Amino acid sequence: MKIVLSTLALILLPVMSFAEGCRHDQQAMTCAAGTVYDADSHSCVATTG
Repeated sequence: MKIVLSTLALILLPVMSFAEGCRHDQQAMTCAAGTVYDADSHSCVATTG
């Protein structure tokens, strides 16, 4: 019985964390010096001038 409960816990915990969902809207993009984030291309691009 302990093995069954342990197995269920190990299976259900990651599933429950995925159910929480990703918070993509709260992530911040960090670009290297001399570049800025371009939302259209979803990447860092070099700044001009």
